[in-house]
Amino acid sequence: MAASGVRDDNELGLFLRSRRESLSPAEVGLPSGPRRRTPGLRRAELAMLAGVSVEYLTRLEQGRDRHPSAAVLSALADVLRLAPRERVHLNRLVKAVTPGFTCRGSLEANRMVRPAVRAVLDQLEPAPAAVLNRLGEVLACTDGYRRLVGPTGQLDGGLPACFPRYLFTDPRARAAYPDWEHKADKAVAGLKQGPYRLDPEVAALVDELTVTAGAEFTRRLETVPGLPDANGTVRMAHPEAGPLRLTYERLELCADDDQHILIQLPADEATAAALDALHGRRPGALRAVSG
Repeated sequence: MAASGVRDDNELGLFLRSRRESLSPAEVGLPSGPRRRTPGLRRAELAMLAGVSVEYLTRLEQGRDRHPSAAVLSALADVLRLAPRERVHLNRLVKAVTPGFTCRGSLEANRMVRPAVRAVLDQLEPAPAAVLNRLGEVLACTDGYRRLVGPTGQLDGGLPACFPRYLFTDPRARAAYPDWEHKADKAVAGLKQGPYRLDPEVAALVDELTVTAGAEFTRRLETVPGLPDANGTVRMAHPEAGPLRLTYERLELCADDDQHILIQLPADEATAAALDALHGRRPGALRAVSG
C-alpha cells in the first residue's frame, strides 16, 4: 500500500485521483474558496457532481472497488472533462482487472516493422522520426533521427534501442534532456499503458529498472498514470547543435502492429536552423511548426 492510501497496483484509482487533482474548481463551476489544502477538486466535490457517494469514490481511488458501472464511469468522465483518448483509457483500466482476456494477440512485443511503415519513414526525411513498440524500443528510424539522437548515446547499442533503459541508466540522458524529470514521467507513462504487470516483457523491463534505476523509477510507478502524451514539446541540449526545442507527435499504427511512430519537428526558427545545419540541408528544409 502506498503512503497515499492508494494501492500500488491500482491504476484506476491513480488515474482518477490524478485527474481530480488537476482540475480546478472554477473549471466545473465551483468557487475556489479561501483555504484549500489539496490541489484540484476535493473528493466530496467530485462525488457530488458525479452523483456518487464520497465513500464510494474513496473506495475507487484506494483500489477497494475496481468494478464501477458504465454509468458511474461516464459520470466521472464528464465531470473530469476527460478527452476521448482519456475516456478510452479509463474504460481499459476497468477492463484490465477482469482476468482471462487481453486485447493484445501476443505476449511478445512486436519488433518487426512492416515494409509499408518503413516506406512511410523514408518519406518523413529529413525529420527525426522513429517506430517504437510498447517497450519503448526504437525499431527503425530516419537518418534525421540518427543525427539528432546519435550523439547523445541513445543508439550506441544499435537497434532495437530501449529508450526508457537509456533515460534511466545512462548519465548522458540528464545532460541531453534539461527537463529530465518530465521526460522520465512520460517514459514511465508509456510503459504503464494497459495492464502492464500482466505483460511479461514490460513487467521484466519494469523489474530491471526497479533494480538499476531505484527510487527515481519506482516512485514514478506509484504516482504517474499510464497515459502518455500524444503530442507536446521537449527541450534538448544537443552535443553538436546546441539548445533545441522540438515539437513531437505520436502516431499510433494499427492494433496488429502494436507500435507507434514518433515524429519530432522544430518548435522555433532557431531549432529549425540548427537542425538544417546538423543534417547538412539547405535552410528551410525543416520549418518550425510554432513560434
